[in-house]
Amino acid sequence: MATPSPSVQVYPIVKVSLIVGLLAEEGIGVERALADTGISPDDLHSPQSRVSITQVIACYRNAMRLSRDREFAYHAGLRFHLSTYGLYGFAMLSSPDFRDTLRFAVRYHRLATPVSEISTGEEGDRAWWDVVPLAHPLIDVDLYRFMVELHFGTLTTLHRDFMGASFSPSRVQVTYGPPANAADYPLMFGCPVLFGQPSNLFLFDSAWLDRPAELGNRVIFPEIVALCDALLKELDCREGMAGKVRRALLARSCCSASFEDVVGDLCLSPRTLRRRLREENTTFRKLLDELRAEMAIKYLRETDLSMDEIAATLGFSEPAAFRHAFRRWTKAAPSRFREVRPTASGA
Repeated sequence: MATPSPSVQVYPIVKVSLIVGLLAEEGIGVERALADTGISPDDLHSPQSRVSITQVIACYRNAMRLSRDREFAYHAGLRFHLSTYGLYGFAMLSSPDFRDTLRFAVRYHRLATPVSEISTGEEGDRAWWDVVPLAHPLIDVDLYRFMVELHFGTLTTLHRDFMGASFSPSRVQVTYGPPANAADYPLMFGCPVLFGQPSNLFLFDSAWLDRPAELGNRVIFPEIVALCDALLKELDCREGMAGKVRRALLARSCCSASFEDVVGDLCLSPRTLRRRLREENTTFRKLLDELRAEMAIKYLRETDLSMDEIAATLGFSEPAAFRHAFRRWTKAAPSRFREVRPTASGA
């Protein structure tokens, strides 16, 4: 299923509240923690508050900038328990089989306010999570590293919540190069850490998956999954017209899709589509630019295409036009997003 527009406010505010609370423990005021997010302090205390992916990422960027703890991301991840995720977390706790738990977590990941793409794998005596931060204009190399480490901390805690307190990873590996405090990483994660690798992997002994799920319940689990299905449908409804336009663009390859193409696909008049997008505080151009920015970032992170080749692939007539648009989308040079890739020596 296509990822939702990062600007649509459809997710609970719980992740933002947790990060703001952790910054408060360092004496950092809520106004600074929420700067440039578009979230008010009053929103933090309302269960009805909804935020977008972009607002969550902006809060993470503030935390990266403001915290005095160099390992804040990992330590924050350790505070994300199953209870943080509502029904999604309760379903993982109720799963009677750990392999089913992992499959469920991936399939229903949209319910977790997904700022990263995740997948799982297993081979021989190894199992793993593969974590890829979203291709978002705010996620440069520094925030990319922050989000990977936050997610690894979260995975550690979630596994301990449903597998037991003795769980620990056997190794982690990341695509980016070693930071200044790289020597502290094995102690932080409690296992060997490899930098400059092809993927961000959180590896653990697959024997953990064979253990009995002592808190699982074969009767309750299907009922909770059905409730999670209903929540996914609610998310689709909340995404509104922006979500429909995004899916139409993705189906057509957004670089070549026109406004008229999408109008025809959605069986709407141009006037109606413009009005409905305006009611959701967005425009066709904004949604198209979001997708083009995401595609550009993916090409920079995941391929060896040159800037000229990426520009041509995205439909720009001149590389200079692509560079100008990329700076408008991200406020940074393309090179800041290519730095997350492993080096030849580290691969």
